[in-house]
Amino acid sequence: MASQRGRGRSDEDVPYTSIAGFRDPLASHKEPVKGAARRAQAARLAATDHPDDKATARREQAARSAATDSDKGAARREQSARLDTDRKPRTRGQRIRRLLLALFLIFVCVPALLFVAVYWSSEIPEPAEVAVEQPATVLASDGTTVLTKFIPPQGNRIPIPLTDVPYPVRDAVLAAEDRTFYTNAGYSTSGFLRAARDNVTGQDNAGGGSTITQQYVKNAFLSSERTITRKMRELIIAAKMARQWSKDEILSAYLNTIYYGRGAYGIAAASKAYFAKPVPELTLAEGAVLAAVIRSPSVLDPENHFDQLRARWQYVLDGMVEMNVLAPGDRDATVFPPIIPLDEIPGEAVALGPEGHIRTQVLRELRAAGLDDADINTGALQITTTIDAAAQAGAVDSVRERFSWQPPELRSAVVSIDPRSGAVRAYYGGEDGTGFDFAQAPLQTGSAFKVFALVAAQQQGIPVTRAMDSSPITDRGTEITNVEGDSCGRCSLAEALKRSLNTSFYRLTMTMADGPRSIADAAHLAGIPEYIPGVEGVSLAEPDGYPLNGIVLGQYLVRPIDMASAYATLAASGVYRQPYFVQKVSTGDGRVLLDRGPETPVGRQLSEPEQRITAAIADATTSAMLPIANYSNGHGLADGRQSASKTGTTQLGETKDNKDAWMVGYTPSLSTAVWVGTEHPQPLRNGRGGAIWGSGLPADIWKQTMDAALAGTPVEQFEVQPIPSPPLVPSPGTRTPPSGGFDIFGPPTNSPRPTPPPLIIIPPAPTPAVPGELFPGLGGEGPR
Repeated sequence: MASQRGRGRSDEDVPYTSIAGFRDPLASHKEPVKGAARRAQAARLAATDHPDDKATARREQAARSAATDSDKGAARREQSARLDTDRKPRTRGQRIRRLLLALFLIFVCVPALLFVAVYWSSEIPEPAEVAVEQPATVLASDGTTVLTKFIPPQGNRIPIPLTDVPYPVRDAVLAAEDRTFYTNAGYSTSGFLRAARDNVTGQDNAGGGSTITQQYVKNAFLSSERTITRKMRELIIAAKMARQWSKDEILSAYLNTIYYGRGAYGIAAASKAYFAKPVPELTLAEGAVLAAVIRSPSVLDPENHFDQLRARWQYVLDGMVEMNVLAPGDRDATVFPPIIPLDEIPGEAVALGPEGHIRTQVLRELRAAGLDDADINTGALQITTTIDAAAQAGAVDSVRERFSWQPPELRSAVVSIDPRSGAVRAYYGGEDGTGFDFAQAPLQTGSAFKVFALVAAQQQGIPVTRAMDSSPITDRGTEITNVEGDSCGRCSLAEALKRSLNTSFYRLTMTMADGPRSIADAAHLAGIPEYIPGVEGVSLAEPDGYPLNGIVLGQYLVRPIDMASAYATLAASGVYRQPYFVQKVSTGDGRVLLDRGPETPVGRQLSEPEQRITAAIADATTSAMLPIANYSNGHGLADGRQSASKTGTTQLGETKDNKDAWMVGYTPSLSTAVWVGTEHPQPLRNGRGGAIWGSGLPADIWKQTMDAALAGTPVEQFEVQPIPSPPLVPSPGTRTPPSGGFDIFGPPTNSPRPTPPPLIIIPPAPTPAVPGELFPGLGGEGPR
């Protein structure tokens, strides 16, 4: 019955089939007829196999998907519309709360996170590790005489311990800058917010309100830019420093670094600049002045803004009363102290005079030894040089005394070197310590170069006793003669050196094997550098690298320091030692950075001494030079000291005037080179209008310098063999010089001077460097 009812049901049997959405519960459980199911499956397979049917199916599927998506979008829009209809409008309070939350996140949470991150990432050094610019003091070899100083841009600080600062002075600074210093956390939140406000609004006086700790952090670790970022970093570092450093350590560092005006950094320099006294002697009133100027040194300058300074000074005293560190009665009894005028401020030993050139050489040598600007500017260095105070004073005084009545265009250079060590004992390159250094200027040496020809001759087996013809000689169309036609006929090379006979040494050069080259090699061995700053190519040669015969007459350019060094090699029996200025360098806390002493060497040392010329040749050359000082207008040294020396004079172009004059000589313990000339090539004349020769003004300066440097020292003798003096053999047609030690460089003034025959023409020296340049080639390796 049931089966029959199920098969035969019609719409009349199911009355609700016409209602939309109605599902017959019985029909949903009706099993499909097996035959019908198989036919439907076959139809589907057939449709899948036919290509057109496949395409149709895909289109139908796409259409169904699109319809489905459209229905979904419509559903979402419908749902959104219902929600919008249901949502209530925000109240004013809700909007304010949301705004406050956003501002809180931006201005509180984010800065707090950044604060924590920067705070923990910042590393605060220990107080002793903070590098502060301080002057480096350059001392003479005695370790006490101050020659000059290196003053960094902000480095005339002289750090002192806090115990040297009187309590009233400390209290005055606190009253002026940070009255809660000993109780605050190292920073001022109000100051930070005020700086933020001022920077946002673009006010010119943005910043301010910093504590002493913040001020120190800004000066020691940060820049002075007025930005919120810099102010925030300042606050963070100050907070951390306040936890790691003691308050006294912070105050001490602050007092030793802050700027007080008048070019004074640190309270020690300020005490000298305002009151010309050390810090421990400062009074309450004076300390209040120094505290007052900290805020704005230029605006509170006593020379131009005295009333403003006085008002600020009174503000400081009132603050001390409020802090209960000054009684009201004492405040009323305090009188504004006198401040020294600017022109009475004690001057520092700076590089304005001749010592400025020493400063330049010391700086060059420090850098060559591996010390950088940070070492020099922040170490409070004590630089002990090789300069002997007596020798330096003798060199400077001798030039000044001898030049006092000379033409103003004359210039001079003096260099003294210890042959036994290479130490530079005296150095004078001119009066302007920031100007041209003539001790480093490449110049023609004249006959002072003949000694190297004597060395070269001996290296080829020609002794100093070899007789050489002194008659005129012609080379490539140029006649070589001697001053005023002087001649010794045929005489030894030693005698020709004493008389400075051009013809004998020119003939010697032409006689030797590769004479010009051998002379240049001998000079290089003695100490003339192969490369001289300011001279192109190899020294002592033409641009093609080969020297001419004129080398024997001092044709090529050499510096005064090179001549002093090369002669020192001869004084040391042929042992070359590198010239140097710096003996020892120590920091302010006692650490040794450089020591060139033989017992405890520290740092980069000099090259080892070299036996470059055999002792026999060097000593024989010295023997030939022994008579020259006395022969040249009686310039023998005091106390009968032996000396070996040589004069030199060069000619001004094709004129008959002189342009360079030299005296170079040595004892066993000191070699000194003296040059006299002009800044630009011009006739070399003295205050009386006469020509200047090597045996004149340069020899005067040489003797006075040597006597001053050697005074009180043992009188030493050269351990050399005397040279026999063979009889002179006149050459035909030559005349013998008059008796009495006739000086070919300074003929007697009581007899008419005949017109001298033409001399060899030596090319003029190059024009000195532009004004302001210390010397040509600054930055080269210097003397070697």
